[in-house]
Amino acid sequence: MNRHLEDGVGSRARFTAAVSLVELSRDPYPIYEALRSLQPVAWIPELDSWIVTRYHDVRAVLLDSVTFVTGTPRSLIYETFGEQMLTVEGDLHRRYRDSQTQAAFMPKGVRDAFEGTIARRVNDLLDGFIDLGTADIRTALAARLPVLVMLDVFGLPQTDEVRFRRWYDSFEGSLANHARDPAVFEEAASNVREFHEYFQRRIEEHRVRPGTSFLDGLLARPETGRLTDEELRRNALIIFFGGISTVEALILNTLWALLTHPREIARVVADRGLLDRALDETMRWVSPVQSAMRHPLRDCVIAGVSIPAGATVNCMLGSANRDETVFVDPDTFLLDRGNVQQHLGFATGPHACLGRNLAKAEARAAIGTLLDRVSTIEIVEATEPVGHEFRQPRALMLRWRSV
Repeated sequence: MNRHLEDGVGSRARFTAAVSLVELSRDPYPIYEALRSLQPVAWIPELDSWIVTRYHDVRAVLLDSVTFVTGTPRSLIYETFGEQMLTVEGDLHRRYRDSQTQAAFMPKGVRDAFEGTIARRVNDLLDGFIDLGTADIRTALAARLPVLVMLDVFGLPQTDEVRFRRWYDSFEGSLANHARDPAVFEEAASNVREFHEYFQRRIEEHRVRPGTSFLDGLLARPETGRLTDEELRRNALIIFFGGISTVEALILNTLWALLTHPREIARVVADRGLLDRALDETMRWVSPVQSAMRHPLRDCVIAGVSIPAGATVNCMLGSANRDETVFVDPDTFLLDRGNVQQHLGFATGPHACLGRNLAKAEARAAIGTLLDRVSTIEIVEATEPVGHEFRQPRALMLRWRSV
């Protein structure tokens, strides 16, 4: 990277123009460090967007829902999912993400309603491969657990796991489709239509035979506060997607971080109370979701750079979480980091991740239970996380001795 860092406006322009998705996917952090210093708000042609890399600028944009919104025709999340709680603001946003919905995903709501189910799902999955002594933990555990848990949350059959996984993979591709390939959008759109048809059938079934799931709670609300079926489907879809993407990556990234830091994994093995710190430091150090996209409703200025109305602004969470003005020694994974909870791994502002407590509960159970059931554990291949939008190892082969 040093060859790009000469002084001068022309050199800075060449540097930003040279930034590619390949580089960002492989190792974005040297690029982010250079941009924070040289050009903290930069136009990246291959992303067709402005990227914001400094912590305080990222946080300011995410908190300003009057100027910066998510739901415009240029929004990849709107293109993929349409109108739902992540693409609306103000009163409609408060209708979709009201106090009852929030309460279900707060620590007490997660603890009371979901932690027992999560524990059972983790142990069932581990029972399927723990005696083998080795597995790709992504396909055996991390990719499956969040799908199964979200099916439990909504009271849906576990037999629908494969269907949901197929849908999810196409949605992830659409949200990273900065090249705006029509085929990628169409595949996702087809799966969105399938989801709506599927979920409407489930809504009707739950009306006839109500249960105790999150979906049943939404359906049982008084008519004045109840979402329409279409609103239910659209918001359930985004909750499902968020409930899968971050969890899978958080499990994998935390295991990778700990197992490549022998001193830190030894401390977590000896004191499981440190696991929450490990999860937060992982969210900071190798953020599963690397960016949060916004669009200004009017011409604006970020850190002295003029941004036109309607442009795409990518708030780089992965860069903000390594900002040296906020986090000391930011490129080092440290369990004892005093201000780790300032990380923006779950974003912030009105659109902060609704399911962050559920995600941490699943990752805590998956990693803690795995460590409980083995006496030794190591990485067979040191597969590093990759991805410019969603970052995680594509495979994580582990080997262990069972207790």
